[in-house]
This record gives sequence, C-alpha cells and structure tokens, in this order.
Amino acid sequence: MKYSVDRIENDIAILEDITTKEKIEINVNYLPKKIKEGTILEKKDDSFIIDEEEENIRRKRIMEKFNKLKK
Repeated sequence: MKYSVDRIENDIAILEDITTKEKIEINVNYLPKKIKEGTILEKKDDSFIIDEEEENIRRKRIMEKFNKLKK
C-alpha cells in the first residue's frame, strides 16, 4: 500500500491511501525521519519507507498542470 502524507499535527501524521483515499493516523516515531507533507510512503510489512520515485512522478505531474494554468 502507498500513502501520501496529508499533514502532520504535533506528533501525529495523517496519511492518505493513494488508491482508496482512506486516511489513517500514525505516530511520527513509526515513520522515516525526513517526512513532510506530500511525502509518499510505501508500507512494507510493519514499517514504512519513502518512495522517492513515486514522489518525483507526482511532483512532476503537479508542476506540469501548474505550468499549463499559467499559460
């Protein structure tokens, strides 16, 4: 499963499942240290890892949409 970090409030990260849009809350201590809003995480067994490839694809897609709006 892949999740996007929706937001971080205090020590709780709100993660959104990319496929189902379901949101879960998880303590940041159980996540990689370098997360921020928009970070893409993949759940492997009982842990989460940052999916930099998916994150870059999504950021590129967003920038393309933004640039089309500016024209």
